[in-house]
Amino acid sequence: MGPRGLRRRTRDHAMRMKPSARGPWAALLCACLVAAAACADVPEDADPVILVHGLGRTSRSLIYLETRLRREGFRVVSFDYPSRTEPIEVLVDSLRSVVAGCCMHEASEVHFVTHSMGGILVRSLLAEDSTRHVGRVVMLSPPNQGSEVVDAFASSPLLVALLGPAGASLGTDSASVPRQLGPVRFPLGVVVGNRSLTRVGSWLIPGADDGLVGVEQARVDGLADFLVVPSTHTTIMNRPETADAVLSFLRFGRFE
Repeated sequence: MGPRGLRRRTRDHAMRMKPSARGPWAALLCACLVAAAACADVPEDADPVILVHGLGRTSRSLIYLETRLRREGFRVVSFDYPSRTEPIEVLVDSLRSVVAGCCMHEASEVHFVTHSMGGILVRSLLAEDSTRHVGRVVMLSPPNQGSEVVDAFASSPLLVALLGPAGASLGTDSASVPRQLGPVRFPLGVVVGNRSLTRVGSWLIPGADDGLVGVEQARVDGLADFLVVPSTHTTIMNRPETADAVLSFLRFGRFE
């Protein structure tokens, strides 16, 4: 069976698994299958980039970035995970398995591009598993200091259930997951928007924001570069200037 056939069969099987309905083991297996499929038909010497989507989204939300990265010669692995049904620890374990199964046996560096909560998963992973293979990381709209919107949801059991256990842990208090992680110790570029379509979110967040994350709340100690673009939280990954910035940082370690 050729690489295309393998990829098609593996993806079909991964879709049938429905990880959000079958628990963490199914999520882990699905993630590994998708990673193996993504690695099956790309040049072996291409730099791998792992894409990690945000809360309530899927890998399809990053398809524009995936296309741009592939076009520029990167080997892309899209990490799909059940963002609303599992705690962050389980999601990080799934991501760790994808990295180990697809990329860590190689001498090349492994890069990450994330959106929203995906950035917190990568920070959690790299805080636990520092490795010489880690390359550069670009985070889009990451709640690196938490989100005031999550704080507002905390008083409502219904809204907390909507966020799920991982999303509910992204508040701004000192016990939240982002606040517990500390400074980053890897090359990191952050891109965040300053446009909002939600008045409620902007009312809750001090200063400029993208509707869900404040511009200043996207910062974290240790980052290498920071860029603000005229975008909302939900559309930042689809803007050409965002993709240009991602490519620049992956290549040169800075935004141009």
